[in-house]
Amino acid sequence: MVRISNGRSKTTGDGAARARGPRADRRFRARQRDILRAAAAVFREKGFEAAGMRDIALAAGLSAANLYYYYGSKDELLFSCQDLALDRLLGAARAAGKAAGPVAERLRQVIDVQLRCMLEELEGGAAHLAVDALPAPLRARVVRKRDRYERALRALVREGVRAGEFAPCDPTLVTRAMLGALNWTAQWYRAGGPTPLDALCAGFADYLVRGLRP
Repeated sequence: MVRISNGRSKTTGDGAARARGPRADRRFRARQRDILRAAAAVFREKGFEAAGMRDIALAAGLSAANLYYYYGSKDELLFSCQDLALDRLLGAARAAGKAAGPVAERLRQVIDVQLRCMLEELEGGAAHLAVDALPAPLRARVVRKRDRYERALRALVREGVRAGEFAPCDPTLVTRAMLGALNWTAQWYRAGGPTPLDALCAGFADYLVRGLRP
C-alpha cells in the first residue's frame, strides 16, 4: 500500500503483510484488488475529480471507514491502478524482448496485452485517467515506468529494423505514434459495443505491425 506523507510516498504494505501472516495477507491483497476494480469503475463513470471515497466505498461494498483501512486517499487508489497496469505491460514487453521468433509476432503480442489490460481490466483503463492529478512523487513514479515501457517497445522496433522485418524508420517516432493510437482506445472503447474486444485487438495489431513492414 502507498502512503503519502509530507509530499513523499512510501510503501507500507510489506510490513503489514509480515504482521498479518501469509494467508491473511493473500486475503488482504485480494480485497485490495476488488477495491481497485471498484475505484476504477467509479473513476471512469464520474471522472477522477468528481469521484469521492464514499462513492468508491459503496461500489466496493465497504463502509468509508473500512475503505480507509486499505487505501488512504483517491490518489493512492489511482496510483495503484496505474502501477499495477504498468507492471503488467512492462512484463509483457520484457518477455517479448527476450523471446525468440519473428519480431513482428512478438510486437503483436505486446499490442494485444496492452489493449486487453486497458480495455478488459478496469485497473488498466484507469491507468490512463488523470495522471496529472497525482502528487508529484507518485506522478514521477508512474512516468518513470511509462518511459521504461516505451523504451522496451522502441527496442523491439529497432530489432525489427535490424532484422529486415521492418522498414527503416525512427524507432522513437514510430513507437510514440503506436502508443498514441493504443492509449486513445481507453477514451472511446466500451464493452458491448459493435466491435468485440478480440476483433479490436487483432485489427489494431494487424494495422500497426503491417505499417512497419518494408
